[in-house]
Amino acid sequence: MVPVVKISNLDKYFGRLHVLKDLSLEVMPREVVCLIGRSGSGKSTLLRCINFLEEPSHGCIEVDGIKVAGGEKGKKHRQLVHEVRLKTGMVFQEFNLFPHMSVLENVIEGPVIVKGMDRQKAVDLAEQNLDNVGLLFKKDEYPNRLSGGQKQRVAIARALTMDPKVMLFDEPTSALDPELIGEVLNVIKKLANAGMTMIVVTHEMGFAREMADRMLVMADGELIEDSKPADLFSSPKDARTKALIERYRSGEL
Repeated sequence: MVPVVKISNLDKYFGRLHVLKDLSLEVMPREVVCLIGRSGSGKSTLLRCINFLEEPSHGCIEVDGIKVAGGEKGKKHRQLVHEVRLKTGMVFQEFNLFPHMSVLENVIEGPVIVKGMDRQKAVDLAEQNLDNVGLLFKKDEYPNRLSGGQKQRVAIARALTMDPKVMLFDEPTSALDPELIGEVLNVIKKLANAGMTMIVVTHEMGFAREMADRMLVMADGELIEDSKPADLFSSPKDARTKALIERYRSGEL
């Protein structure tokens, strides 16, 4: 089986700060990978490098057969980056909805503008995805009339309407009130059960334990563990992972 995402020897520098250090990783079709670690460990930067919101300093990113070397420039590089972005859906901590557009307009913007999709086809697809996240009845509302959980579910529908090969979630519940977290996690669980390939950066350890096929732990820009959830929670190999697990069990996470 061919990986949907393959990362080889990835480095990322911000000036002299070495944020990602020689990372290599494969994600297989239909796999759910949860990425955990302390704040500042490089988790969000890794996701942003996968779809080139951050340009890798060195190494190679491959998404659904499109291979892009980091640190290069030129027309060919820009075209390859564009192709990778078409294959990756990204959901951020903040919702990044256009406030002057209705829910439906937010969701069809990408397919119509970026992909050149026929508007009616985009509307049909958007309505299907809004229905999947339980928000079709809100399609004519504007973002300021939605709860945080509803905004994040619209953001998920927007990403899905681009028909990505992999979904990247960057702490999708961190900006939500506690009572709204469950509705977003339930949508992500539904996607996982439907076979969507996903990489999820999260502090929701219970969710990760339940839904992940694999859990990755990052510390100081490195991947320090890669194992099944049951193994990670029962016998973490690294002391830093053990500390994370203990904080979770004590209710600190």
